[in-house]
Amino acid sequence: MTGNCDLCGRVIQSSTFETVSERSFCSSGCQDVYTTLGVPDSLDTTQTTENGIDQEEDAVPTDQHRSRTFLRIDGMYSATCEAYLESLAEKQEGVTSAEASYVTETIRVEHDPDTASKESLREALSTLGYTAYLREDASSDVGEAGGTTRRSREMGGIRKRRDDQLLGMRYSVGFLFGAFLLVPYVAILYPAQLASIFDWQVLEIFEGAFRLDSQGAFVFLRLYFVMTGIILVFTGLPVLRGAYISLKMRRPNTDLLVALTAISAYAYSTAAVILGQNDIFYDLAIIVTAAVTAMVFYESSIKQRALDRLTELTISQVESARTYDSDGETEEVRVENLNTGDVVLVRQGERVPIDGELVEDSCTVDEAIVTGESLPVLKRAGDDVIGGSIVTDGAALVRVGPDVTSSIDRITTAVWDLQSATHGVQRHADQLASYAVFLVVGAAVAVGSVGVLAFGIGLPDALLLALLIILAGSPWALGLATPLSVAKSLTSALRRGIIIFDETVFERLRDVDIVVFDKTGTLTTGEMEVIEADAPPELLDAVAALEQRASHPAANAITTAFAGSDDGDAAAAQPDSGDDAVGTEGVGQIREFTNHRSGIEGVIGDTSYLVGNLDLFAEQGWTVNDDIRSRVADAQGFGQLPVVVGRDGTAEGLIVVGDEPREGWDDTVSRLGERGTEIVVLTGDDEEATDFFKRHDAVTHVFATVPPEGKTATIRRLKSDGQVAMVGDGTNDAPALAAADLGISLGGGTALAADAADVAIVDDDIRSVETAFDLAGAARRRVKQNNLLAFSYNGIALAALAVGFFNPLTAAAAVIAGGGLIAVNTRRKLIG
Repeated sequence: MTGNCDLCGRVIQSSTFETVSERSFCSSGCQDVYTTLGVPDSLDTTQTTENGIDQEEDAVPTDQHRSRTFLRIDGMYSATCEAYLESLAEKQEGVTSAEASYVTETIRVEHDPDTASKESLREALSTLGYTAYLREDASSDVGEAGGTTRRSREMGGIRKRRDDQLLGMRYSVGFLFGAFLLVPYVAILYPAQLASIFDWQVLEIFEGAFRLDSQGAFVFLRLYFVMTGIILVFTGLPVLRGAYISLKMRRPNTDLLVALTAISAYAYSTAAVILGQNDIFYDLAIIVTAAVTAMVFYESSIKQRALDRLTELTISQVESARTYDSDGETEEVRVENLNTGDVVLVRQGERVPIDGELVEDSCTVDEAIVTGESLPVLKRAGDDVIGGSIVTDGAALVRVGPDVTSSIDRITTAVWDLQSATHGVQRHADQLASYAVFLVVGAAVAVGSVGVLAFGIGLPDALLLALLIILAGSPWALGLATPLSVAKSLTSALRRGIIIFDETVFERLRDVDIVVFDKTGTLTTGEMEVIEADAPPELLDAVAALEQRASHPAANAITTAFAGSDDGDAAAAQPDSGDDAVGTEGVGQIREFTNHRSGIEGVIGDTSYLVGNLDLFAEQGWTVNDDIRSRVADAQGFGQLPVVVGRDGTAEGLIVVGDEPREGWDDTVSRLGERGTEIVVLTGDDEEATDFFKRHDAVTHVFATVPPEGKTATIRRLKSDGQVAMVGDGTNDAPALAAADLGISLGGGTALAADAADVAIVDDDIRSVETAFDLAGAARRRVKQNNLLAFSYNGIALAALAVGFFNPLTAAAAVIAGGGLIAVNTRRKLIG
């Protein structure tokens, strides 16, 4: 009999049910989460799909009539882009629904594959400067510099590099052509306009220097009309596209403000030349277009630098496998070419490429990457083996299961599913722009109408007056301030070893109410080592010799601590034992050796030895005194692994092996708690391994033995109480990282964890989590200050317009003043 966990939807056998109030759970951890937090109605709809990924019932099921396709969209960078692409996808015949996320540049489309093929979706979404391609093929065109994580491979692909090069080309064209076109302004027009205002002797030579007679006017017009038009269309195309989409979606943004200013300057200048006037604002169109494109390019390059750092992280996926036939012959094949029933050979130190069953003998595997449990597991013939786990001792012959899939593949799909539903937030500047557009355009229309109706000015003059209102009143500099602020904040984070992929992270960090920490590899180092030992040196010497043949979890740690080196010195041994460890050279020949699930047994010379837990000693009928039993209980209370050692039927000592807490975890948790943040510890480890964290004053809840599906369900439950950030490092954490409002991965973690996260910490310093929160506060101050300074252009321009002196010279002065203030403020150091 089977059923589903009432928390996470995981399929469970009746023999493993944990029940409470007629509910069934796959683990005591899921039961603990349910009884502690309760489950809102939105989580009761969870069901499990055939591939083990949980989804909500209101989502369209992926069966033979429906398909779920994930596409990567290059060029998506705002909430407006999300809305546009979703609407575009949903207009396609056969498409049921679509969800896009500019944070991960992904769109998920539910569709009928017979009506809407993947290729037709890709073509439909590749429009207006967007480039769509199937995400599973995202790294197929990557060269050597592609990176180790899927995200870095996607960003290093030919398509992405081509788009980045084109953006760089737009910036270069704008800069070079713009500099050329501004020379006459700086050399002639600005001094001529300055001479009309000030009676300075040095300016006398410029009086009347810029006059547009009929022939000169049309030469000037042809040159600037064409060249400025090229800059406006080619260099400013990304901005114009953003403006068009914002109009189409009725969501005004900074792109619309920039486009409105540039196009108005271009239109006014063309009309002014035709009318023989000297107030020609082609320079403003050039500066606005080139400057904003330059800042977009700069912001993009900083993001690319951040993604390049991901190459320092590890790879979780396995791309090839080694098949093993009945004659003992092996052959390298692609994982996707494996079939049900194939036998795969996995040598010591290698990752298991696919889920299956161990065919013969035994081996030890480290499943922490998938399950989150810190201790390796002994597997015997007939046991299930998880794809993505590492064979740490021995070799494994794994028969491929019926699904021909890996747990990591299923987790990857779950991550994509969650990521594509994570909508970005609207930029603060875009929110200001939505009001500014209506205010500026409304004022321009009102002034022009009043001029015609009340003062009787001609329609051409009224139109020019309205355009001047737009030129002076449009806060286009918001489009300059925002990418510059973002780039500076991303650079500040990168300098501190914190990779942040988009500016929405800072806003989401500031809104976090709950921080959830994984234990193994996050709050702890994730590496087993001997913490304490109390046993006779000669006994430790013999145990070390036996452990060299062992495959139980503590073997490597004990061997490293107590086995002698080549010169007989064992100085690397025995913490806190008070005695010098003895090398293994003096140990006699091992006559017998037995590997148990919970320890080892052996005979050296005439002496028998037993190493393991209390259950093993009881099973073998060996004597254990009360003092050792008490110390075993104490060690378990601190989340450590006590290993009892004995000889000739009696336990004589104890070795404590543990996963040490990470340096700085206490201060980090305490300081986050002082911010008013609720702290939760969530782990797949046993209850005993988490007792240490329950004693911390800042920790609100500790949930142990929670499977990966349960972690995701827990995050969803906590999100009903506030904004949730998840900090993890393993592949098993990836769905939870993606499900959280904000995911943070540590640098020692896996590639899939980094792909699922919004923030990746390059090193293993957990104190960087608190630094990320500090950076978020600094980013808010910088954005608000720069957005305020962006209006300094309008202050100067509107004042000049009010007194009748708004011309290319005063406009240029306003640009320099506003841009200079933004640049100076951006360079300020806001945190230590």
